[in-house]
Amino acid sequence: MRFDCFAQNLHDMSVLKHIWGDVERHFLASTSCSGLSFPGLTTVNQSQISIRSIVPNMAQLFSYTACRQLSQMFLAVIFFHGSEYILAVGIHGRSNVTLKSLLISKHYLLAMVFSLLEYCVEIILFPGLKEHWWISNLGLAMVIIGEIIRKMAVITAGQSFTHLIRTHPSEHHRLITNGVYRVVRHPGYCGFFIWSVGTQIMLCNPISTIAFALVVWRFFAQRIPYEEYFLRQFFGSQYEEYGRRIPSGVPFVK
Repeated sequence: MRFDCFAQNLHDMSVLKHIWGDVERHFLASTSCSGLSFPGLTTVNQSQISIRSIVPNMAQLFSYTACRQLSQMFLAVIFFHGSEYILAVGIHGRSNVTLKSLLISKHYLLAMVFSLLEYCVEIILFPGLKEHWWISNLGLAMVIIGEIIRKMAVITAGQSFTHLIRTHPSEHHRLITNGVYRVVRHPGYCGFFIWSVGTQIMLCNPISTIAFALVVWRFFAQRIPYEEYFLRQFFGSQYEEYGRRIPSGVPFVK
């Protein structure tokens, strides 16, 4: 007897659920046709539609475009910092080099994380934005050119090149004016500027491209005058004459 009552209750509940579903569907159809709006209900429906449209685009994170562009980014970063450390060890010796020669700071990590977040959000919401391959390839070319200029600067300067600004003269420190230093005074900074902005153009990241350009430029706009103050102390009129003839290598920085 109890089982029969329980079965009957289940049947009644299923019938009510079916009826309620029909009522809900007819209600939504009638309100949409009549032009009536219910803000709360509309918000729920719109959010459901938005989620349904976003979820399939999550697959864009594993598309050919994402795999290629992100792989290029990671390889560029690994090669840049790894080669900086290896060159520092080769030039100055292992005992004189610390992990600071990797040139990885907290602010730098935050900037890179932000650029990756921007990339992931944009490729999900605006996948077509990342398909401008001529822009991405331009960024890749900038990464390669910036890397070459930077490494030429390090190799040409030899022991005169350090990652920290010298504030006291050293027996190994001399004014380098040959090689790439004939073209720009600070080829290391010039190369890094091109490289860093190029990484974001390569990812087709509009926000990070502007942010990286402004932040890196501002950093060098402050660093170059500070460094050159000491270079004038060390080399006097020799550096004054060199500075008048050769541009800094960073846009709008004398």
